[in-house]
Amino acid sequence: MTKIKFCGLTRPCDIEAVNELKPEYIGFVFYEKSKRNVTAELAGELKKLLIDEISAVGVFVDSPIEYVASLLNNGIIDIAQLHGSEDEGYIKKLRSFTDKPIIKAFKIKDKTDITEAEKSSADYVLLDSGCGTGSAFDWNLIKDIKRPYFLAGGLNLENIENAVSILAPFAVDVSSGIETNGLKDKNKMREFVCTVRGKEETI
Repeated sequence: MTKIKFCGLTRPCDIEAVNELKPEYIGFVFYEKSKRNVTAELAGELKKLLIDEISAVGVFVDSPIEYVASLLNNGIIDIAQLHGSEDEGYIKKLRSFTDKPIIKAFKIKDKTDITEAEKSSADYVLLDSGCGTGSAFDWNLIKDIKRPYFLAGGLNLENIENAVSILAPFAVDVSSGIETNGLKDKNKMREFVCTVRGKEETI
């Protein structure tokens, strides 16, 4: 069964919604250029409201290693997602500060990007079209990838059923595709969960 990650949560009502819908992962964005950016303090408050069975992922773009490790080790997040130019050296150093899981994001433009993703020492890889572009990449490029992955980039209610049936990714990662006017929409979140899990749910 494909797992679900709702990314870019910023409000207590977002947490209330996911506690009911129970995606396996949620994401807090720690990137000042993002409109979904949250502070460590706000993320900590939101994490306290999150039920234990959902893992909180922190999304970073070339952040100082010590900062990422502190959020992991202090329990503000459970997993780090590296969405910038972080290389194998960065991952190795981060592991010296924490034993928490790491997701490394890769922008998929051609087959060489797939090769890089398959070689990554991160616990998980995430395949995307860019840094929060909200658009999909050519899924034909990843049909032969050998390792499990998070699929991101332009996922929404119109294409998620095809994405899951064609690719069967380890997990799907959505942000703008479950929003209305830039804010998380509980009805869209519920429909997304129902589509991925192939069942009707009323919350």
